[in-house]
Amino acid sequence: MKKVIVYRNTLLPYSETFIRAQVLSYRGWDAVLAGAERLPGSNLEGLTTLLLGKGRPSVSGRVFRRVRERLGYAAPSIVAQLDREAAQLAHVHFGTDAVRIWPVLRRLNLPVIVTLHGYDINTYKEWWEQGHGGRGRRTYPRKLLAMADNASVTFVAVSEAIRQRAIDFGIPGEKISTKYIGVDVSRFTPGGLPILKRKRQVLYVGRMVEKKGGSILIEAFARVRQQVPTARLVMAGDGPLLGEFKRLARRLNVPVKFMGKTPVNEVKRQIDKSRVFCLPSIIARNGDAEGLPISVLEAQACGVPVVTSARGGATEGIRHGRTGFAFQEGDVRALESALLRLLSDDTLVAQMAEAAQAHVRARFDLRKCTAALEELYDRTAASGTRVTGAAARLA
Repeated sequence: MKKVIVYRNTLLPYSETFIRAQVLSYRGWDAVLAGAERLPGSNLEGLTTLLLGKGRPSVSGRVFRRVRERLGYAAPSIVAQLDREAAQLAHVHFGTDAVRIWPVLRRLNLPVIVTLHGYDINTYKEWWEQGHGGRGRRTYPRKLLAMADNASVTFVAVSEAIRQRAIDFGIPGEKISTKYIGVDVSRFTPGGLPILKRKRQVLYVGRMVEKKGGSILIEAFARVRQQVPTARLVMAGDGPLLGEFKRLARRLNVPVKFMGKTPVNEVKRQIDKSRVFCLPSIIARNGDAEGLPISVLEAQACGVPVVTSARGGATEGIRHGRTGFAFQEGDVRALESALLRLLSDDTLVAQMAEAAQAHVRARFDLRKCTAALEELYDRTAASGTRVTGAAARLA
């Protein structure tokens, strides 16, 4: 069977279960998931994995690796490791990782597909160039565009919003395909009590970072509680702003249940207890924004209406007025209004719950989305495009 090397530098952050799900859903291709290090406790069950070099390096080893990457040097031992896999294609998740592993990939003489997810293409070029992402990433925009000029490299955007942003970034539109990742609709199905018998629970799932807009939800929910005193808010996820959000909830006297880092099974349990799912995302000050949040699709697949302002999610992930409500980012009053409608109108909730499940099954079924990706694999591998000559020396 044909083989693809799927690369993610770190295997695998808990917020990136979608990569594992996608790889496990391959039918026409075998995959080896390769990376530079493995996170302790990460769930890689069912996957064939390959740690490059010595796996999780020492501090000095990491410094050497960064210098090597900055200079565009490919360690022969790592090139040999990947070459032994005899793959026909390499697929890298996130543009940042693509730039890091490019010195190695260009020596493997393979076609390369890069999936752009969000921060890797939304974040402003100036932010990278000024060193806010680290000294080693100042050249990230330039190197990503150099890769885009290479005939062996093509791109996948996880939403039309991300594709348009990539074009604005400078990547030629003809080199970018939109391929949704999707969700496992056999796993994410309605469960627990029927939605109209549930408590009036609003659920948020996401990292506690600026772009997720957690503070906006807390502010809106404080207003909602004045009219629906029995409403409850559950926020699942960890991140640097968790403490700030807890302080805001205390100041506004809002009883929020903060769950911290939450396993997938517990996320599903909370979805099955909720009446509304909310992701009030914004564009962060550095330009970072959503691609198409998988959580928005998972909730709908489980028959839970969604309220969101997430880029991609609001325009592609839901059907406004049918499966949930989209609202302008940062608009606390609009969010309040949408939540109140779904917490108060049983007829509307029942209609949206049914439509939401049908919407995801029709458009975001993981098996169908992965089949479309594998068709792209087939075309890319068959094209025979390889890195050669002067192009192979581009950093």
